[in-house]
Amino acid sequence: MSATRMLVLGVVFWAGKAHGYQIRAELQSWRADSWARIKPGSLYHALRKAVADELLVDTPEPGDGGPERTAYSITAAGRAELDRLVTAGLSVPGDPWMLNAAIAMLPTLSRADAVAHLSARIEALEVARSEMEGWRGGADPIKPEHVAEQAELWLAQLNADLVWSRGLVARLLDGAYSMSEHGEPPSIQV
Repeated sequence: MSATRMLVLGVVFWAGKAHGYQIRAELQSWRADSWARIKPGSLYHALRKAVADELLVDTPEPGDGGPERTAYSITAAGRAELDRLVTAGLSVPGDPWMLNAAIAMLPTLSRADAVAHLSARIEALEVARSEMEGWRGGADPIKPEHVAEQAELWLAQLNADLVWSRGLVARLLDGAYSMSEHGEPPSIQV
């Protein structure tokens, strides 16, 4: 639910105000269903929950020749929750769905904050890599021996994550991407 919540809050933040269908269409155009495990029903549940948690405000509006629609806008608490979720997704390794959503929401942070959270990720990955190398090369051989392949896989994944994280930090420091430098949405069309 957290990745879905992050993406819903982020799309509403960028749009300023959006209807459920607009949020769904935007996330479908990003193919978020494949990299964040978002299903259409979970979006509407996330919207209702965010309103109940006072992260979004829902406002009824007349429909275009049809029934009334609900427009959503983000609250200050919703903006803080979005920052918290993106921060956790970037800085804490281990949840690929949260990382994927945080990458999609990266421009909601300031450049300095994004670099700081990615730097925390790098530190955590280096610790995990050191622990994995110790586990793999420990005094007691891993049994059964083919299970050692898991250590090789995990070590390769940690190394790939480190290379990618360091590269993203370098790209951000070089000025890549429009970022939310002063809490306002960057110039991203949704």
